[in-house]
Formats: sequence, structure tokens, C-alpha cells
Amino acid sequence: MQSLAWLIDTILVLYTWIVIASAILSWLVAFNVVNTRNRFVYALGDTLHKLTEPALRPIRRVMPRFGGVDLSPVVLIILLLFARRLLHEYVF
Repeated sequence: MQSLAWLIDTILVLYTWIVIASAILSWLVAFNVVNTRNRFVYALGDTLHKLTEPALRPIRRVMPRFGGVDLSPVVLIILLLFARRLLHEYVF
């Protein structure tokens, strides 16, 4: 059982880092630090978007709008950290 819990915990940690990378890349694109016409940047952004959007979309539907600021990645990271705490509380 601990091996399965370790695997789930590792996946949650990796997904947290993917959400952080997606948020940082979206800021870099928004402030014109990186250009999406670059093939690597476009491929990376598209991959990160496809990985994070299914989890962020329901949060965005529920959260109110804060102008141009998207706080859904912060909420998702908090939920992922909460899930890790629950996992550690009940398994480890």
C-alpha cells in the first residue's frame, strides 16, 4: 500500500510543478519575454496547456473574475497540496 501511496504522492508533486511551469510560461508570453512563434516555446506551451487545462477549467468556472489576473493555478496548487497532506495523514 505504501508503494501506491508513494506513486500517487510523486504524481501530485510532478503535477504541481507542471502547473507552476504553465503559469510562469503564460506570464512570460503575456509580457512578451518569450515568443510563441518559436517552435519550442509553442510546443512547450501547448503541452503544458493540454496537461493543466482539464484541471483548471472547472476552477475557472466557479471562481469570480479578478480583472486580468487568473488565480485558478493558485487554487489548484492549494488543492494538490491538500491532497498530499491527506495522503500523508492516512497512509504514511
